[in-house]
Amino acid sequence: MIRVILVCIGLLALAAAGSLWFVCPCATVAGGPLSGEEIQDPVSDWSFVNAAGDVPLCQVEVTTPVPYSVNVNCMSTAGALYISCSHCDGKFWSSKALATPAGRVRAGVSVYPIMFSRVLDEGELDAAWRARAAKVGSTEVRQRPDHWWTFRLTSR
Repeated sequence: MIRVILVCIGLLALAAAGSLWFVCPCATVAGGPLSGEEIQDPVSDWSFVNAAGDVPLCQVEVTTPVPYSVNVNCMSTAGALYISCSHCDGKFWSSKALATPAGRVRAGVSVYPIMFSRVLDEGELDAAWRARAAKVGSTEVRQRPDHWWTFRLTSR
C-alpha cells in the first residue's frame, strides 16, 4: 500500500513538473516553447518594451532540440531591443544563444522571431544599462558590473 502511495505521489510530481514546461518560463523556472501570437513582420522600433506595466519582463526561447525559454530583463534604447543577464557566462540559454543565434522573444502577448547578438562595445553596453535602470525606475544609475551581459535582439 505504501508503495502505491509513493508511486502516485511520484507520478503527480512528475505531471506537475511536466506541466510547468508548457506554462513557464515562470520567475526562475525555465519553460518550453513560447506561446502567443507570432508576429512575422520585422520590428524596427522596440521602444514599446519600456512600458514596464505592459512588458515587465521578456521571455526568450533559444534554439535547442527541445524548446527552452527563460525570463529576462528587456529594454530599448534608440529603438533597439536589448536583454540583460547577470553572471551570464556559462548559463545554458546564453551559451545556446551564442552558438545558434536564431531564437524567439515574447514581449507582452506577442512572439517575434529574432537573432541574438552579444554586445561587447562599452558605449552600447552603457546605453543598454541606462535604459534598464530607467525601465525599472532606478533614480540612481550605478556602475555597470563586469559580469552583466547584454544581447541585442534583431528581427529576422
